[in-house]
Amino acid sequence: MSQKKSRTEYSIKNSSSAMLFYLNTMVMGYIVRVVFTHTLSESYVGVNGLFQDIIRVLSLTELGLGSAISYALYKPIEEKDIEKQKSLMRLYRNLYRGVAAAVLGIGLLLIPFFPFLMKEMPDVEHLYLIYLLYLLNSAASYLLIYKRTLLDAHQRYYIGTRYFIVGYFIQYILQIIILVVWQNFILYLWLNLATTLLCNILVALRANRMYPFLKDTEVAPLDPKERKSIFKNIGAMMLHRVDTVVINNTDNLVISAFIGVVQVGIYSNYYLVIASVQQLFRNFFNAMASSVGNFVVAENGSRRRDLFRRFFFIGQWISGFCTICLYELLTPFCAVSFGETYVFSDSVLLVLCVSSYLTMMRFPATMFRDAMGLFWYDRYKAIVEAVLNIVLSIIFVQFWGISGVFMGTILSLLLTSFWVEPLVLYKRGLHGPLSPYFLHYAIYTAGTFVAWGLTDFCCNFYSENTVSHLLIRMVFCVVVPNSAYMLFYGWTKELRWVIGVLQRFVKGRLHGKN
Repeated sequence: MSQKKSRTEYSIKNSSSAMLFYLNTMVMGYIVRVVFTHTLSESYVGVNGLFQDIIRVLSLTELGLGSAISYALYKPIEEKDIEKQKSLMRLYRNLYRGVAAAVLGIGLLLIPFFPFLMKEMPDVEHLYLIYLLYLLNSAASYLLIYKRTLLDAHQRYYIGTRYFIVGYFIQYILQIIILVVWQNFILYLWLNLATTLLCNILVALRANRMYPFLKDTEVAPLDPKERKSIFKNIGAMMLHRVDTVVINNTDNLVISAFIGVVQVGIYSNYYLVIASVQQLFRNFFNAMASSVGNFVVAENGSRRRDLFRRFFFIGQWISGFCTICLYELLTPFCAVSFGETYVFSDSVLLVLCVSSYLTMMRFPATMFRDAMGLFWYDRYKAIVEAVLNIVLSIIFVQFWGISGVFMGTILSLLLTSFWVEPLVLYKRGLHGPLSPYFLHYAIYTAGTFVAWGLTDFCCNFYSENTVSHLLIRMVFCVVVPNSAYMLFYGWTKELRWVIGVLQRFVKGRLHGKN
């Protein structure tokens, strides 16, 4: 089998494993949350939410190490330079031990500030032990992760993911039993920590078997210039991570401050679904980053552009399909799940979906950026976008209410990421003119709006917020836009390439190839 086919097969294996993992986490996690809220008091629910938010903020200490080190590994892997891989892995191990220590240390320093973080101390037994278990679980997740990153960089993302799919599934089942039978939150959290440690240990042992050089004690220090380059990329990735946190967490604050907490509750239900769809899509692309990184090390600008064009085609199809489904299904889903009072108007929903579409259309470009190590060149864009998002949302909310908050997010994206990310990618990585990218973007967006209009026309015949109408709308959302896309793009070489890849993969699976 050729190297090109190998990369393609690994991409499909990795992306399908990523989607299976996230679907398992999303569905089982939702079931556990439902059981959690029905078996423990509201105080435990509130503490769980607060401590999870604290841990998410502490995760910023990771600073994007994974992306920076993965990029540094692609070239020595392609050149089969074992010594360089050993040196990078030693640096990576030391950095992540530092991250684990930082998370633990900063987390402990926050304990005296609990009275300021909580308006009233909740009536929860062993509050500080609960927090320590959350903190230990977060710190432990960094200790052996560097070995999994080597698997990922070698295009073996699916191997580590399989351990976590099985591990988390068993964890969720046991947690449900613990909650239903004993209502024991402490035991629930100990199980979290045990699963994290066990899965990381199993993945590390598998990596040791596949790459015995990981156990070597004689490791040469990394060249100072290369260390400097890696730390420069880590600094750039830190800015991108801060941007992501700000964009994802300020809308709720603006809504709460200028509109009210009731609207925050409605938005939270919508955002839960939108964020889940985006994360599933993002994981699909991130799982293919190692194959792309392996490819761009060996290929020139023309072939890089061809590959990106194909990924962009896949990305626009999924972005359009997801956006149409969100617009047609979100309101009836929220009405059926939470009640008619917990729905937005169609105008608010439209703005939310446009924002989601623009966000998802970025994923192919950001995946290529990370795979090619281009973090440095658009680092300040991240800060400008974050500031613009806050300022514009505060201004627009005065005129257009809750729609204005999301319009601020859209405009901040259009003024920054929309054009800066592809500009950097084409100038620094793909080495070609940018105009074809925006031409394809316009064509794909026009196709999506036509497919959207056709789907909306069909769905409007079933506009009641009932389970039966929701199911019928789901059928329309699957059939109509995908049929329209097949009609629009059936003549393109990108679609023929996708179909050919899937046919070869299925044929290989039927013949027992792994």
